[in-house]
Amino acid sequence: WLPFSPRSSEEFSSASRSVKPGLIAAGIVSAWTWAATLLQSSAVAYKFGISGPWWYGSGATIQVLLFAMIAAKLKLNAPHAHTWLEVVGARWGKAAHLVFMFFGLATNIIVSSMLVLGGSATVTDLTGMNTIAACFLIPLGVSIYVVVGGMRSTLLCDYTHTTVLFAIILVFVFTVYATSPKIGSPARMHELLTAAAASAPVPGNAHGSYITMRSKNGLIFGVINIIGNFATVFQDQAYFQRAIASRPSSTVKAYLLGGLAWFAIPFTFATTLGLAAVALRGDPEMRVLSPADVSAGLPAAAAASALLGKSGAAALLVLLFLAVTSATSAELIAVSSLLTYDVYKRYINPEATETQILRVSHLMVAFYALVIGLAGLIFFYIGVSMGWLYTFMGVILGSGVAPIALCITWRKANRMGCIVGSVAGFAAGIIAWLVTTSTLNGGVINVVVRDFEMLAGNLASIGVGAIIATASSYVWPEDYDFESTRAINRPKASDSIAEEFEPKEDKPSIEKNKEKAPSVADSYHVTEAEEELDPNALNKAFRFAAWSSLGLLLVLIILVPLPLFFASTIYGQSGLTAWVVIGILWTFLSAFSVVLYPLWESRAAILLIARGILKDVFSRGSGRFVKPFTGSA
Repeated sequence: WLPFSPRSSEEFSSASRSVKPGLIAAGIVSAWTWAATLLQSSAVAYKFGISGPWWYGSGATIQVLLFAMIAAKLKLNAPHAHTWLEVVGARWGKAAHLVFMFFGLATNIIVSSMLVLGGSATVTDLTGMNTIAACFLIPLGVSIYVVVGGMRSTLLCDYTHTTVLFAIILVFVFTVYATSPKIGSPARMHELLTAAAASAPVPGNAHGSYITMRSKNGLIFGVINIIGNFATVFQDQAYFQRAIASRPSSTVKAYLLGGLAWFAIPFTFATTLGLAAVALRGDPEMRVLSPADVSAGLPAAAAASALLGKSGAAALLVLLFLAVTSATSAELIAVSSLLTYDVYKRYINPEATETQILRVSHLMVAFYALVIGLAGLIFFYIGVSMGWLYTFMGVILGSGVAPIALCITWRKANRMGCIVGSVAGFAAGIIAWLVTTSTLNGGVINVVVRDFEMLAGNLASIGVGAIIATASSYVWPEDYDFESTRAINRPKASDSIAEEFEPKEDKPSIEKNKEKAPSVADSYHVTEAEEELDPNALNKAFRFAAWSSLGLLLVLIILVPLPLFFASTIYGQSGLTAWVVIGILWTFLSAFSVVLYPLWESRAAILLIARGILKDVFSRGSGRFVKPFTGSA
């Protein structure tokens, strides 16, 4: 019914680079909503009080906002690349390509492992399902629709998942703060949290209260969260994939919109179920949570079951299933692209045909689904929880953040300095974590979530990598013009973008009409693409992204939380009520942005599909899309 075919490798991996900002924003929200987003955010709310949801949300929002700058530069400096590793390889050669491939694939494996670890632990807790079966069934089920539809089907599933996600979150919010006989209002929540703090004060919080931003451990978690999530955004092909799939004119808008919309999910969800798990301690229907349960992210599940019984457990199970499957689909298509273009095409078969590339892309989706299941199984058996992996990921991955960002955005970035910085930062992070863990635990190395060990490893990793890469680039600057990266996969002129991405078959060549063909639905003409890739417009978009994202970073990380931290205020009923109301309003605005806005901007495509379906109802096959044609051959 539309002018795109998933039988084309370009359509399969990058949705013909024609997706509008609302759908990209919904895809970003969905891809960034892991099991950890729901489970770990509630766990930190359970441990630290209201500071936990803020630091979780803001500490993982700023990376998506800052990535808008990377996305703008990617469209400017490598507009036709399929992966960020193609850019590294074209600029710095084989050695750099292989080093950063390690960081890229390690990022995907760690993220995917967290998805199945968190998802399988909660599925087992709520249903009794075998954890091993859950580890494999989650990725294998998702791989089916990814293989069939590629990137566009992933984005459309992301949209439907995001829609249901917001609906269920709002159900929990109004249950806890409006209708539940156990809590039912912010005032009652305040009363219960005050009683919980009196019986079991929170270490490191002002007066042991849950209703304060003055939380030493919450602040430490915030720093760890910020560093770790830089690694999982700036090195994850899933985010580059959405930048590649978007129209150049709206890439920055999509990332800013998606980042701000996403903040509401962990902030509001954790402020609801994470605090409810604390408030319901001692309730006969609330299970007692051990430290291992908290590390596994189970406070949300316990609170949902206590509040709504089996229906609450079922709602959370659906919520987690949607979060895990949508994020898993993003990882599957991302790793498929890396293995296809950066391993198969670059090192195995440089002359690969369209058909071969598409076949390998399909095989890599299935292969990586199996790898995800095995990785989750391995971590499960060696006793690594989702919470530990979440705080540890920056130790391994943080050192690559600055070098990768410099490679894509800065002409002076030094090749050797960035390679050495990545490797040295990786080593420094591991050493710092090992030494700190051993020193603070009497010579014992373990995988228990502790703040100072993770803080040391995360800071060493990202700090050493960034300092070496930046300093070497100032001392020995390159003067790179990005011409070789702009030449990656540069397409030949064709009548329309949709036509360019149709599968190429052997057919008699005909003289094509040179007039501009009309744009149809979400397709657009090649001249439009050239206009949107205008360097002046993209540089302007980069400057807008820089000012917007840095301004929002200042607000979310400095201007709001730090004054509240140093004020050491314990909020009364009105303060907690205002906190909750802000979360609810933000959630509604986010839902409008990524649920209703994509429908409006794609109304032409929706109308085309509806007409096609209606025609097919009365005459099978008559609704198939036929490309408009003007003139004679």
